[in-house]
Amino acid sequence: MIEVRHLSKKIKSTYVLKDICYQFEEGKIYGLFGKNGSGKTMLLRALAGLIVPTEGDVVIDGKVLHRDMSFPPSIGIIIENMELLPQYDAYTNLYILSKVKKIASEGEIRKALHRVGLDPFLKTKVKKYSLGMKQRLNIAQAIFERPDIILLDEPTNAIDEEGVELVQQILLEEKKRGATIIFASHIKEDLQHLCDVSVKMSEGKLLL
Repeated sequence: MIEVRHLSKKIKSTYVLKDICYQFEEGKIYGLFGKNGSGKTMLLRALAGLIVPTEGDVVIDGKVLHRDMSFPPSIGIIIENMELLPQYDAYTNLYILSKVKKIASEGEIRKALHRVGLDPFLKTKVKKYSLGMKQRLNIAQAIFERPDIILLDEPTNAIDEEGVELVQQILLEEKKRGATIIFASHIKEDLQHLCDVSVKMSEGKLLL
């Protein structure tokens, strides 16, 4: 359960998030839609603990972010401008990440890569990947540790139609596992058939 309580964020003299109140439940897919600049990415950043609210709180399973914990303890995230390690192959990227929490085994890393349509034994360096392959790797890193919370900012960017269907299937599988999934897109149609709940954002506000 993620509870957002009167969350606002001010950057310089402008509010980029304005008095947001909402509850995100486990085992559901939530869609955030709205045009670029509406606040979708900023809200995902706030939920991930990457920015500190000016006002209000994010409460995860009864614990307040930035008071009881610095970051959510179990989270996978795709956010704009994510940087992979270009000098390594896909498996090595995830293997390095896995050493932080020591949750995922080598087999689970390979399974995550296979799920997104990447060859876990491919030795090609990420810097030679297409944009679509990089995005598939981003998705793999968001799911490979089976997190309780998955936050996705335009996750199907640069992915072909077959890949989009694959991503949608993965999200449904993660939902069935019990994860709370929040999926942001500027295209409402991308969300409608996949999400349990779709919520519009405009000018930093959640429009219910």
